Amino acid sequence: MSKKDFTKNEIKRLSSNKYVRSVSSKSITYTDEFKHIFIAEKEKGRFARDIFEVCGFDVEVLGTERIKSASKRWQKAYNQDGLMGLRDTRAENSGRTKEKELSMEEKNARLEAQINLLKAENELLKKIRFAERGMKK
Repeated sequence: MSKKDFTKNEIKRLSSNKYVRSVSSKSITYTDEFKHIFIAEKEKGRFARDIFEVCGFDVEVLGTERIKSASKRWQKAYNQDGLMGLRDTRAENSGRTKEKELSMEEKNARLEAQINLLKAENELLKKIRFAERGMKK
């Protein structure tokens, strides 16, 4: 992430761009469409800065480091997973993971572990009670 913070005016200008999903003072989220365009143009041999300018971004506002890091990140994701690697999956992956259906063996193993834990707790409580009785006498 770039160290440059956006001003309110810059946020307003950036958020009016059709290729921007959201902007805060510290970050910018681009649309998947823009990432696809970026990769397609990059493969044609165009420079990252030129692609951003053609798509209506003010390069001075974004800063060269932010453009370079986005270019590297998207290129790496594209090389690993293709166009699917460019998707923003934060909304899909938020929150807890869903509990998967357990097999009978897994259920039995969990129940046995729970029984063993309860037995150990009971033994510990018996020892504590026995020690307390000894102290009273």
